[in-house]
Amino acid sequence: MNFNPGSVGVVAPQSIRFDAPLGLSSGAAIAGYSLTIETYGTLNADRSNAVLICHALNASHHVAGVYADEPAEVGWWDNMVGPGKPVDTDHFFVVGVNNLGSCFGSTGPMSIDPGTERPYGASFPVVTVEDWVNAQAQLADVLGITRWAAVMGGSLGGMQALSWTIQYPDRIAHCIAVASAPKLSAQNIAFNEVARTAIRSDPDFHGGNYYAHATVPRRGLRVARMIGHITYLSGEDMAEKFGRAMREADYQFHYEIEFEVERYLRYQGDKFSEYFDANTYLLITRALDYFDPAKSTGGDLVAAIAPARAKFLLVAFTTDWRFPPARSREIVEALIDNGREVAYAEIDAPHGHDAFLLDDMRYHRVVRAYFDNIAREIDA
Repeated sequence: MNFNPGSVGVVAPQSIRFDAPLGLSSGAAIAGYSLTIETYGTLNADRSNAVLICHALNASHHVAGVYADEPAEVGWWDNMVGPGKPVDTDHFFVVGVNNLGSCFGSTGPMSIDPGTERPYGASFPVVTVEDWVNAQAQLADVLGITRWAAVMGGSLGGMQALSWTIQYPDRIAHCIAVASAPKLSAQNIAFNEVARTAIRSDPDFHGGNYYAHATVPRRGLRVARMIGHITYLSGEDMAEKFGRAMREADYQFHYEIEFEVERYLRYQGDKFSEYFDANTYLLITRALDYFDPAKSTGGDLVAAIAPARAKFLLVAFTTDWRFPPARSREIVEALIDNGREVAYAEIDAPHGHDAFLLDDMRYHRVVRAYFDNIAREIDA
């Protein structure tokens, strides 16, 4: 099997089992859970070169490389992580983790509840970003990593990276948060609720216990994905990709697909409904809604971030209207007020929120330069 230069090549996931109960923000606890991970590169002798990659809503532990039996399934941040790439696996030991509650191998709603010997389904407890970070800290313990060289993520992944600096300030040297925010806006919560309502309204949802009915709420998942996908793109990007292009020369006066943008959204919805779990969608969007580290400080973000001791890189994109640059600048200003060392890059890119996943030379140069400095710190 041939690979492009910079590929980590064939990779394989690992499942890490935790027997001790994990207390959750809700007051519930989950015991006997597993986290699925992938690793790339080599951990150095003093274990100082480890980088944790946190995923966003519909991604997973599969950050880079390919699977031997699925060579088309390239890792979701393969353009960022690998030999000679911005996060260079010739220098760093990179860990991709699938969060608790997801549907890609870690314990989640599809897993068997040992108490009932049936899938958790709707009974799986609501989880938060803080819960995920606590589970990731347990993972670090198992891997023998006392301090991450960096924790990095985009969107919801950036929220996890930020939360690491508050929850475990002595266990993270650098935080890289891309296209992220200190909390969701009311508009973002509204989008999430519309998507969840589409899923819950699907007759095949069965109150979240659709596994027992051998059904999948595909219609709801399709609509949820279509709503989400619209918010990930900018108006400029959609106009460039689709405009008002039509499948036929003129209107057909029906409600099936006529515009190319309709075809694209339905394709994305259909594809998503085949691989993503509806209960997981509800869980992860609610975790997004709940993230608000300043809630415990009366809305004072400066006070909320005060425990942080890490150095920071924040990156935002001008056309990202779901997580606009102003939200990243809120974090930057709070860090400066705390005397923290922070670098900030605002990239003028046309691709909306999805820009954090794409190839942009300016964006990748910023990340590469930042990780080059981390590598020099480790080697010093």
